[in-house]
Amino acid sequence: MIKILHFADAHIDMANYGRLDPETGLPMRVMDFLNSLDEIIDTALAEKVDLVIFAGDAYKDRNPAPTYQREWGRRIIKLSEAGIPCILVVGNHDLSPSLGRAHALEEFNTLNVPNILVADQPKFYGPDDLDGLQVQVLAIPWITRSGMLAYLDMKLSNKEEINEELETRLAEILTKWLEEADPNLPIILTAHASIQGAVYGGERTVMLGGDLVLSGSLVKNPQIDYVALGHIHKPQNLNEGKHPPVIYPGSIERVDFGEAKDDKFFIIAEVNKGETKVDWRQLKKIRKFIDRSLDLTSDNQVTEQIKKILPSQEMIKDAILRLVITYPRDWETLIDDAALREYTRDAFEFHFVKRPQIDSRVRIPEDKTVGSLTPAELLDIYWRSSHQEDADITDLKKLAQEIIKMTDKEEF
Repeated sequence: MIKILHFADAHIDMANYGRLDPETGLPMRVMDFLNSLDEIIDTALAEKVDLVIFAGDAYKDRNPAPTYQREWGRRIIKLSEAGIPCILVVGNHDLSPSLGRAHALEEFNTLNVPNILVADQPKFYGPDDLDGLQVQVLAIPWITRSGMLAYLDMKLSNKEEINEELETRLAEILTKWLEEADPNLPIILTAHASIQGAVYGGERTVMLGGDLVLSGSLVKNPQIDYVALGHIHKPQNLNEGKHPPVIYPGSIERVDFGEAKDDKFFIIAEVNKGETKVDWRQLKKIRKFIDRSLDLTSDNQVTEQIKKILPSQEMIKDAILRLVITYPRDWETLIDDAALREYTRDAFEFHFVKRPQIDSRVRIPEDKTVGSLTPAELLDIYWRSSHQEDADITDLKKLAQEIIKMTDKEEF
């Protein structure tokens, strides 16, 4: 029996809410993610697991600040010092879109850190790679179309043909590995990828570009004994009640309000040939996200109406709270902002989103025509006319620029 710990989608620098921690100087939301990571690493050490698999996305993007790299490294090095092999799969947020650029986990390769293996290309790990551990791991990092085309020396231009060919080639690689594998040893497949049939969570707001979606049959091969996935933030087993378990543990903290209702997990699995026992471990110190909305239909005691849909002040304490109010524009003065902010004063952060109803068309500047405006300018006009918050507009602009840039490069 091989005891493994599987987690994914750490995104430790996703500091999109809150203030600084006075003790560490780090954003308190970063500390939330690091606290979850500490719980995971401490469990691996306390329960003396045989192998740790991190299935990708250590950071929120490909250029983490040195401080965040230090915090990630401090925790991963504990596994190295304890002699626990750890496979770090490179995810889409860890990988530069430019060929030849270093990825965010490159330092572990460069420094040749003992017991830490970085899967930045498709790789078969056997007992010799894992300090004699009697298990075999098939690792598939995030696949970019351009990178895979270069790796496989393919020359195709049609997107559908490329996806079909890439999946065929990946299936061939896995088939070859399975043929080479020792039939008496357990086999684990780990990948940072989208699998057909998976249910997405809030991570759609932080994902860039189009996914290469792999078929479920590719990962549900009964020759495999456990499938450790990353990339999708919603915890799920895509092969419930069957062998092998095909598991997304989800992200280690709530990234945004799209994950407000999701509990967070990592996995302890006992992997045997032909049989695997899975233990979902719920992370205990997850920051609460509370999302409330109200469509006002009466102008009678407006502020009291709003308070009634909010949780108790005890529940609000230390939570990230969003309140979205839709109302006729003429009722603007009936909303007592000060009273609502006083009621929510103990929240970790309070986002009050007002959406006055305006029966008007989006106006283009008088000296402009639609055809003369860039996509980015048109998006900015639309977002402002729909009363998006300035912080949200800034994030949306960055996302749009990334997508437009990738589209201009026609990177497949």
